[in-house]
Amino acid sequence: MGQVQRDSIERLRHAKRYSGFFGSICTNMAWTGFTMATGTLRGPDPREMAKSDCVVIWGTNAVATQVNVMTHAVKARKERGAKIVVIDVYDNPTIKQADMGLVLKPGTDAALACAVMHVAFRDGHADRAYMAEFADDPAGLEAHLKTRGPEWASAITGLSVEEIEAFARLVGTTARTYFRLGYGFTRQRNGSVAIHAAASVATVLGSWKHEGGGAFHSNNDIFRLDKRELVGSAFHDPDVRMLDQSQIGRVLTGDAEALRHRGPVTALLIQNTNPVNVAPEQRLVKRGFLRDDVFVAVHEQFMTDTAQLADIILPATMFLEHDDLYRGGGHQHILLGPKVVEPPPTVRTNLFVIEELAKRLGVADCPGFGLTERQHIDRLLANYGIGYDEMKEQKWLDCQPAFEEAHFLNGFGHPDGRFRFKADWTGTPAPNRPPKAMGAQGPHGELPEFPDHVDLIEVADERHPFRLATSPARSFLNSTFAETPSSVQKEGRPEVMIHAEDAAELGIAEGDVVMLGNGRGEIRLHAKIGGGTRRGVVIAEGLWPNGAHLDGEGINVLTGADAVAPYGGAAFHDNRVWMRRA
Repeated sequence: MGQVQRDSIERLRHAKRYSGFFGSICTNMAWTGFTMATGTLRGPDPREMAKSDCVVIWGTNAVATQVNVMTHAVKARKERGAKIVVIDVYDNPTIKQADMGLVLKPGTDAALACAVMHVAFRDGHADRAYMAEFADDPAGLEAHLKTRGPEWASAITGLSVEEIEAFARLVGTTARTYFRLGYGFTRQRNGSVAIHAAASVATVLGSWKHEGGGAFHSNNDIFRLDKRELVGSAFHDPDVRMLDQSQIGRVLTGDAEALRHRGPVTALLIQNTNPVNVAPEQRLVKRGFLRDDVFVAVHEQFMTDTAQLADIILPATMFLEHDDLYRGGGHQHILLGPKVVEPPPTVRTNLFVIEELAKRLGVADCPGFGLTERQHIDRLLANYGIGYDEMKEQKWLDCQPAFEEAHFLNGFGHPDGRFRFKADWTGTPAPNRPPKAMGAQGPHGELPEFPDHVDLIEVADERHPFRLATSPARSFLNSTFAETPSSVQKEGRPEVMIHAEDAAELGIAEGDVVMLGNGRGEIRLHAKIGGGTRRGVVIAEGLWPNGAHLDGEGINVLTGADAVAPYGGAAFHDNRVWMRRA
């Protein structure tokens, strides 16, 4: 989804006739945890991974979702003899490419990070001079970590003491270590705490000061796009409520907190998302969409699960059928996506739909309306002194900041220029997500001041002995890809991966139909024995359309929508379930 298509509806959010707007479904906890540490959402040039001596790929199946990461990491290994470390909750294709693969229990990444820092202080690998100049309270952190050693972390993570010690020794003795922190390990209820802890490792070791070193999560804050007209900030209405898309089921079924204690939602325009498939608490979502008094218009490219429940379906352009800009948080480029073919006669762009709505809502004369996609692109690029024509000629912009800025050698993004080991979870919202807008949910009192493991996760119990993660399949980056025949053919069918010993205890064989359930519902899947899972952990790769499952219900029947601390979002990999043969 491009910049113009993504942001054009933002203008209608600001129009007074609109009563609500659904915000991000899952990025808040990751952004909050990283910016809590650094004060901004940027980091070392991702291309520097090729100049590293150790690349730590943490919480992202890069082989499937971030080919640029693997390109740079493998180059470093071939040309420099660099080691590749991969940390994840199952033995996925990225771990198979690693020199060191660490498969830990879901939701325990902060415990591993703390143990690594404990070893760094213990064995003299901590860069005390760097921390004295750039961090807020290294002495307090060291005292806090005295009891967070490898033995402590082993009991929590399921990793052996030897694995933790080996990892800590590798990064502690390798100055050029690049920590590539993904979204996967943040999609737990303690995700903000976990990414804050992982980023802290780079500061304890002083990795930031080296080319090919430091921690990177997203470059979202480096792009100087002028979006004032595109998002309609000139007529911003603070009274327009922002609703959390991860709680759309609760919103549509009348939950007072999810509605921000205001009136019901009775009409929906849906663009660029597929909530009936991708949102948690799927049964609740479907119930809300099936209300007789809810009008649903879906503007889509495919007949998705959400489109099937619409009152009106508007055909949407494909990416070669409209002009747009693209930027990715995992790299540093702004790319032009020029229109190269005409769409079919009845197919319309996001911008066209929003412009036509604006006319009917009486706001078409407000700033930002009445412009073409190319005119919006000209205005977006104004800070760079170029427009659509120049961009078409050069094809992309490299927006990477200078080395000193990217590595925070002039100070981190907080007012005092220091990295935050001590977190103030009540005071720093996620970027562009003010606490009031997202509801300021989250038990702040349960979040630790210093990096630590915190049991906010759905811990397995006697009734629900398994932890479920819903990781992306290699061919299904999102629910759009799950609509393409070639991707479906590669993935086969919805399955759940289970450890061989767990399967034997339950009498489950390869290909058996099994039932997974919890308090939210139950679904049936085919069993895949092995798959690199730990005991007590099951993995359902997706995201498959609901109709691909045996009972027409998808995996998000089992995922929860309770607000993740401290500012909301969805914890897709944090679910306890029971399992039995169907």
